[in-house]
Amino acid sequence: MSEYRADERRYEMIGYRRTGRSGLRLPLVSLGLWHNFGGVDVYENGRAMVRRAFDLGITHFDLANNYGPPPGSAEENFGRLLARDLKPYRDELIISTKAGYLMWPGPYGEWGSRKYLIASLDQSLKRMGLDYVDIFYSHRPDPDTPFEETMSALDYAVRSGRALYVGLSNYSAEQTRAAVRILKDLGTPCLIHQPRYNLFDRWVEGGLLDVLDDEGIGAIPFSPLAQGLLTNRYLNGIPADSRAASDTSPFLSARDVDATLVKVRRLNEIAHARGQNLSQMAVNWLLRLPTITSVLIGASKVSQIEDIVGGLSNAQFSARELADIEHVLTM
Repeated sequence: MSEYRADERRYEMIGYRRTGRSGLRLPLVSLGLWHNFGGVDVYENGRAMVRRAFDLGITHFDLANNYGPPPGSAEENFGRLLARDLKPYRDELIISTKAGYLMWPGPYGEWGSRKYLIASLDQSLKRMGLDYVDIFYSHRPDPDTPFEETMSALDYAVRSGRALYVGLSNYSAEQTRAAVRILKDLGTPCLIHQPRYNLFDRWVEGGLLDVLDDEGIGAIPFSPLAQGLLTNRYLNGIPADSRAASDTSPFLSARDVDATLVKVRRLNEIAHARGQNLSQMAVNWLLRLPTITSVLIGASKVSQIEDIVGGLSNAQFSARELADIEHVLTM
């Protein structure tokens, strides 16, 4: 690839929202590097996706210590392309990472202790070649570590200059309220919460969104397309090269596809009546809520990023459309 120069029109391509009651604005769509950016993947494909995303105004790139495979390799690859392509634009980027899942052997290699979180963040910074990340998350609550310890580690990450903001991921409504209270007392407020949320997985509506509204915290849902279910990928069955066809996929199975196929096809009809494809409608369905700051998408090719951004101009839903969607989901 030739020397990269960002598109001068990039901030005309996409909208931005304030994150809760903070001063930080995020793009309506952010790019997650959970899959397709690791050591087993084609580096130049990941590089092309990141470059195109930034050209489209996507300024937020989301990682975690364990993203790969192998664990850590997504951060290493992102560090490479930062150095080669995005270094002049560092102050235009929001880079986040997380710690909570297994990274190394022994009792200090996962969960929520201060020992693990700070050591992991230091490793992440080294892999990416950064002095700081913009957002550092506790990736999951630790049932055996007091929230006071985990939250004090997040507070220390900010006070030591390793992170600008902190967030939570995969915390329940009750756990979030407790953690947020501790962070507020420490003087490092929680900026953002990253839950799984899509048309088929709506657990956040059982209280978490209310907590985030009450506390002025933004939400950035991951898996908005339900690991590919909410796309045109499976409308006519399960392709041989798809994730659902793989016996080793821990996230999507042929059974999942079969169980939702009728609903997916009906939702696809609603999307087409709106002048959108199913993926575009699924993302906009999340963005209709003011609590949602940004939607975290994954991608395996540049065209998928272009497709989602291209559908953001039609984000309004009529009462009838929302009712039709609810009817399908409760079938």
